[in-house]
Amino acid sequence: MDKRSLQKTFGTSQCPAVNFGLSDMPKEAEKMAGKSSISGVQPKIYVNFDKKKNILIRADDGEYILKSQSPHFSNVPENEQCCMDIAGEIGIDVPPHCLLPLKDESFAYVVKRFDRKGGEKINQEDFFQVLGPKDKYIGSVEQIGKKLKEISSVPGLDVQLFFERVVFYFLIGNGDAHFKNYSITHRDDGQIRLTPAYDIVCSRLVTNDDESALTINGKNNKLGRKDFDVLADHFNIPEKVRYEKFEKKFDVMKKIIESSQIDQEKQGRFIEIVKERAACLKLPL
Repeated sequence: MDKRSLQKTFGTSQCPAVNFGLSDMPKEAEKMAGKSSISGVQPKIYVNFDKKKNILIRADDGEYILKSQSPHFSNVPENEQCCMDIAGEIGIDVPPHCLLPLKDESFAYVVKRFDRKGGEKINQEDFFQVLGPKDKYIGSVEQIGKKLKEISSVPGLDVQLFFERVVFYFLIGNGDAHFKNYSITHRDDGQIRLTPAYDIVCSRLVTNDDESALTINGKNNKLGRKDFDVLADHFNIPEKVRYEKFEKKFDVMKKIIESSQIDQEKQGRFIEIVKERAACLKLPL
C-alpha cells in the first residue's frame, strides 16, 4: 500500500485491517438502505477508522466511504484511485483517499468525507439539488457554471476551478460526470464554495459512453479545443490560465497510470485515451 496515501487518509502509514470481505458488501450495504443517498454501480458503505484497533468498521454515519469491486465492471476501485491520484498530482483539489485490501484481499477504494468535520455534518449540496433538473444526465455544464457564478462567494476562482475539472474529465475519459458529481459547500464563515472533486473515474475503460455526460457547447461527443474555448469564453476565463494545469503533464499522468493497480491491458488503453484526448485539446505533451 502507498504509505503516503495512508498517512493522508488515516494519519498513519500502517494499513488498517478491514473486518469484512467482498461477499459481505451487499449485506452491509443493505443495512444502510434508507440512510444514504450514495448511488452508483458499486456497493458502498460508510466506515470509521478505529485508531486503537487499527481497523475499519461499518458505521451508519462514518467519516469515510468505502467502495468495493463492482459486479458489473472490473477494476473500478483501482480506476478511481488512479484518477484521483492524477487529479491531486496536477493540482485539482481532492479529498484524502487510498486503496485497501478487504478481508478476502480484493481491493476497495476508501475516501475521507469532506462533508464531515469532527463528527459534525457540513452543509453540502450537489448541483442536482441546486438546479433541480428532472434527470441528472440531462443538461449542460454551462448551467452549472452559470449558477456557480451566481452563488459562489469567490465566483471567478470557483468557475475557473470548475472549468478545469470539466477539461480534466474529458482528458482522462470520464464521460460520467453528471449533475450529482459537482457540489458546493456552505462553510461556517458563511461562504459558499465549490467542494473538492470526487467520484472521478475513466469510464471509457469500462463502457462506450459519451465523451461528456452533460453537454459542452451543445455537444456530448466529438469535442475539441474549440468547444472548450467557447466554454471558457462563456465563463470569462483568461486564455493564459485555461489549460496550464494540463500542459506537458502527459509523462506525469503516464507514470501514475503505470504504477497503479489497474490491470496492465487497461493501463495501456488508459494511456492511449489520455494521448488522444490531449491531441483533441491541442495540449503540448
